Amino acid sequence: MAAAERGFIMLHPSYHDLMSKVNSEVETGEAPVVNSRYSIVLATSKRARQLIDGVEPLANTACPKPLSIAIDELNQSKIHILSEEEAAAAEARKADREAKQAALDEEIFSVTEEL
Repeated sequence: MAAAERGFIMLHPSYHDLMSKVNSEVETGEAPVVNSRYSIVLATSKRARQLIDGVEPLANTACPKPLSIAIDELNQSKIHILSEEEAAAAEARKADREAKQAALDEEIFSVTEEL
């Protein structure tokens, strides 16, 4: 009996292939970004949620399902899994941009009140 007939879904590319692809961008001697299948599942599910919420896909795929698109994007290096340090730095940059935008919006509002 084939895996699909038993209710298992075969992931293509395999977890091993995706882990190798993601970790191929890591410098020699550095810790790998992905250490387990769980990291792949978590990353692709987060990206699938973004796609469901309306973010435009970065890869053209035959399958319209968000999870399949997310897997293809990861496999094609269109998206990247960030290390904890990189994710923290990205969040800090995002918070800084949002704070600057809020200050600019407040400044525009103040100028408009004076007119």
